[in-house]
Amino acid sequence: MPQLGFGVWQVPDDEAAAAVGTALEAGYRSIDTAAVYENETGTGKAIADAGLPREELFVTTKLWNSGNESWGRDNVLREFDASLSRLGLDYVDLYLIHWPRPMRGDYPAIWKAFEEIADSGRAKAVGVSNFQPAHLERLRSESGLVPAVNQIELHPFFSQAELRAVHAEYGIATEAWSPLGQGKELLAAPAVTAAAAKHGRTPAQVVLRWHLQLGNVAIPKSVTPSRIRENLDVFGFELDEADLAALGALDSGKRIGPDPDGFDWN
Repeated sequence: MPQLGFGVWQVPDDEAAAAVGTALEAGYRSIDTAAVYENETGTGKAIADAGLPREELFVTTKLWNSGNESWGRDNVLREFDASLSRLGLDYVDLYLIHWPRPMRGDYPAIWKAFEEIADSGRAKAVGVSNFQPAHLERLRSESGLVPAVNQIELHPFFSQAELRAVHAEYGIATEAWSPLGQGKELLAAPAVTAAAAKHGRTPAQVVLRWHLQLGNVAIPKSVTPSRIRENLDVFGFELDEADLAALGALDSGKRIGPDPDGFDWN
């Protein structure tokens, strides 16, 4: 799994093909989508049009386990088949449970279906998104398959040190959604702009470099071709200990997105 990928959250389906096509042309090889983003079709079109060998690509999508009913094997397999069809692929490299919905109590049953998908080879790896330590511990206690990845909100304002430590203990890769935060607040923080000036880089490149040096997988998104290319150009410099400490001190412990312990939808 490449450590830096391209995300398509909030990219309309009719714009996804162009954005993903630009990303693939720029050199990205990891693409992250989801059923609820409603842009799997456009993403799949870009992948097909790029003409790249399938084995060079790493494609992630996610199960949107919505509704009032509890989810089980049949629901999961049906939705997985639908995602593959929209993407136009025979397999994905990573399939994630998008949210745990712990109040429903059905994520262990969903995970059992994910085990079956992994065994079939139609997902090369399976994982979760927005899972808290207690949710991961329950999966570990009830299943022999540890999630390959937990994709979580993670940026310098919310660095998730405790959860990252759990990932390290369990052997789970940490993947950051909204790696640049939201809006311009993070990119305008003095610690970020100072590091950018020091290294002759943009604030976004500094934050993405922070992720890489922490060992996170990051999936920035953009529909602007110049920014798509800029976000990939983060391998030619390194933050020093002072930079890392300054960015680490930005952690406020406050989320941008919902709290996974209470988030539900119908």
